[in-house]
Amino acid sequence: MLSNNQKTLICNAARSCIEIERNVINQLLNSINDDFINVVGALFHMKGRVVITGIGKSAIIGQKIVATLNSTGTPALFMHAADALHGDLGMIRNDDIVWCISKSGETQEIKALIPLIKTLGSQFIGMVSQRDSTLAKQADFILHTPVSHEAEPNNLAPTASTTAQVVLGDAVAVALLAMRGFSPQDFAMFHPGGSLGKKLYLRVNHIYPLHGKPKVNLNTSLREVIIEMTGQRLGVSAVLDDDQRIVGIITDGDLRRMLQNSTEINGLCAKDIMSPNPKTIDAEALAVDAFRLMRENNITQLLVADKEIYVGVVHIHDLIKEGII
Repeated sequence: MLSNNQKTLICNAARSCIEIERNVINQLLNSINDDFINVVGALFHMKGRVVITGIGKSAIIGQKIVATLNSTGTPALFMHAADALHGDLGMIRNDDIVWCISKSGETQEIKALIPLIKTLGSQFIGMVSQRDSTLAKQADFILHTPVSHEAEPNNLAPTASTTAQVVLGDAVAVALLAMRGFSPQDFAMFHPGGSLGKKLYLRVNHIYPLHGKPKVNLNTSLREVIIEMTGQRLGVSAVLDDDQRIVGIITDGDLRRMLQNSTEINGLCAKDIMSPNPKTIDAEALAVDAFRLMRENNITQLLVADKEIYVGVVHIHDLIKEGII
């Protein structure tokens, strides 16, 4: 068990950390200036890629910024500063922009890289806390991340400085996103494997062909209705007219209600037990819209239509399997 003093110590340390980092983020508003605009403009107009480099914790932040840029339409790659001095400089092309991240701007690996980058003919951005540092003086563009003190009490472990780097990196990515008019559909194109991406691109016509197409006509006998529904294993069948247009639906629930309410079932056919005017969804609709329609109407399947012609069924289990829900 922790003592009251220990609990107080924990809370005070955590609050102090958050307070310091919050103040650092507030100070970053002053970094949204002409230097920032010039960085975004250069990245927007570049013909190559942005190559982000750093060492230590700054390298980890660099990898995060690379991931954010790639996912929002700016081609980027990461180059570790130490590895760059041992061959990885070969990944840089002269139409790339190199983005160096360093709190002090005096890191030995970064200082060694500067003349090499200039020799390659690439422009480079310095993301740095100290404006009078070697990196800041040599960079073509500056992203200023002013940090007077880390959140860690000894002012040693990168905390506030890495927060400033990641926040300003996000600001650059979002500014570029705005410049490009990046849409949810664009985002989905770069995130096809995740559930968020699927919500933005997966359509009903990607799902319903995986199933059979249970269907009966208005005069199909009850026995044949049951055989059709059992064979297709979807717990549902569309009822169609002679033009293959949907006029009703029969579900397992309809069959149960029929058995409860009818004393004589001989002679019954589809039109006697169907639910007319069922909910349908267009084959081109997003799968997430299918889920929304199911939820609003408390149902678990929808008949799918293509230009009013019945083409199949989408079931809530399909949406669960695809990660839509």
